Amino acid sequence: MSFGICIVSAAPVRQEPSHRVEMINQLLFGETVEILDEKEEWLQVRHLFDGYTGWCTNHLIQSVGREVAEKNELYVSTGLLNPVTLPDELINLCMGSSLTGYNEETRLLWDGQHKYHGTFRKVSDEPSEHLLLHTLQPWINAPYLWGGRTFLGVDCSGFVQIIFKVMGFALKRDAYQQAEQGEVVSNISLAKTGDVAFFNNEAGRITHVGIILHGNKVIHASGKVRIDAVTEEGIINKENGHKTHSLHSIKRMIYI
Repeated sequence: MSFGICIVSAAPVRQEPSHRVEMINQLLFGETVEILDEKEEWLQVRHLFDGYTGWCTNHLIQSVGREVAEKNELYVSTGLLNPVTLPDELINLCMGSSLTGYNEETRLLWDGQHKYHGTFRKVSDEPSEHLLLHTLQPWINAPYLWGGRTFLGVDCSGFVQIIFKVMGFALKRDAYQQAEQGEVVSNISLAKTGDVAFFNNEAGRITHVGIILHGNKVIHASGKVRIDAVTEEGIINKENGHKTHSLHSIKRMIYI
């Protein structure tokens, strides 16, 4: 059994070992994986944060030991862009990157070579509503991208997952998986800022997710990251007043 760590800002993860197939996920810098299989330049990996599997090219992953791989979620980057330096290189990390092996005194990461210069928080610290709103605000108008997990392109569940990673709560990757976590909020009238709302298609399958805000609003990635109204029926587009998604359920993941 071998393990690896993502050494670029965002590594595309594909359904099959080919650049021509769809991207289903991204690994952010510092996130670690178990390597399941190899085919030429491709690695089949299981993301240790959420168990998601897929294929990425081997030049985006550096080999690490189990001890490093399994203890990587203590610190997380919080700025939209966060610089990391090597002796003669610079990497700009996205929000939600894992600062694996971070030492607060030296600012060095797991290998003693990467040095972190951005903002961060310990995932064990208690979250707050202020932190949540401050984390959400820069994402407004980020474009939608299937499989994306960064402000340069993000899908609905990737957006919610990264926000909650910064809050210190590990959500699964897909919306239907996230809906299995947390505690049920029985009615939208009882929902609070930070609760997670799930939405279903005509077949009843959960296909969309967003985060509840004050004033019967929801922030979600649909075309772009946007804020719309939410009712017992679902999401109401603020521009045209049309219902775009049907409400399935609400879950409380954190208490703030």
